[in-house]
Amino acid sequence: MGGFTLDDILATRKPRDSWWTVFAVDPVACRLALLTANHTSITPNGLTGLSMLLGVASAACFAAGELAAGAALFYLSFTVDCMDGKIARLKGSGTSFGLWLDYVGDRVRVAGCAFGFAAGEGTLEALWLAAGIVVLDLFRYVNGPQLLRVREASRDRVRAATGGDPVFVEDVLLADPLADVRDDSVVDLQSAFRRRFPWFDRFRLFLGRHRVRTHLMSGIEFHAAIFVVAPLLGAAAMLWTALATGALLAAFEAALVYRTWLAAREADRVVPERVKVLV
Repeated sequence: MGGFTLDDILATRKPRDSWWTVFAVDPVACRLALLTANHTSITPNGLTGLSMLLGVASAACFAAGELAAGAALFYLSFTVDCMDGKIARLKGSGTSFGLWLDYVGDRVRVAGCAFGFAAGEGTLEALWLAAGIVVLDLFRYVNGPQLLRVREASRDRVRAATGGDPVFVEDVLLADPLADVRDDSVVDLQSAFRRRFPWFDRFRLFLGRHRVRTHLMSGIEFHAAIFVVAPLLGAAAMLWTALATGALLAAFEAALVYRTWLAAREADRVVPERVKVLV
């Protein structure tokens, strides 16, 4: 087997990630990934399959009213899910099909646990809540790619106007969250957002020092709050936690939409300026 070190595993982490992953999962997932890489031949797709099985077991526990066991298995399922990407990047063994499998596995885990909890409670309110959790989860993961399409369309307008391939601030920050982005040669489609929220850069830099992204209530935190933390406090806590974190998730998604809208408007302003410079 391989002679990988913990530093090798740490190098496979994303430059920025959810705060739940950074602080509550990666410390465990990285060490388990090291053992897996050095002592087994399991593939990333195999780990995804294992994660799906653990997710189904978690759903079964929620359905049986064993909330603490369901929470533990959900956490373990997500931890294994975090390991597959690290192993894929470490060994270069990722596949295109693995991307699909990983996405489907996440949706199966969330839907199974939500409706498993509803089945265990046996009430109409719990059933409606499960449906709401699934709808919000799907919206989050449908909305993200659509916003990326809008971002790429805005970038394409700038590329077409300049006739080149300019560097964008988002790409610089993705590679280095602490980078200085005040260079005039870098196209900043987020400048309008930062003008409206001047504190945002300080906030971003603070989180970046800890490898945490600014989207503090994403699908990951939404799942963790409902299916890992709240079950330890009881069924009533799961209900209220789902409502509270669902509202926060919707608010953060609305903020992303607003920022993307401002960036699209900024592209319309930047394009004439760039054309003028070229002329």
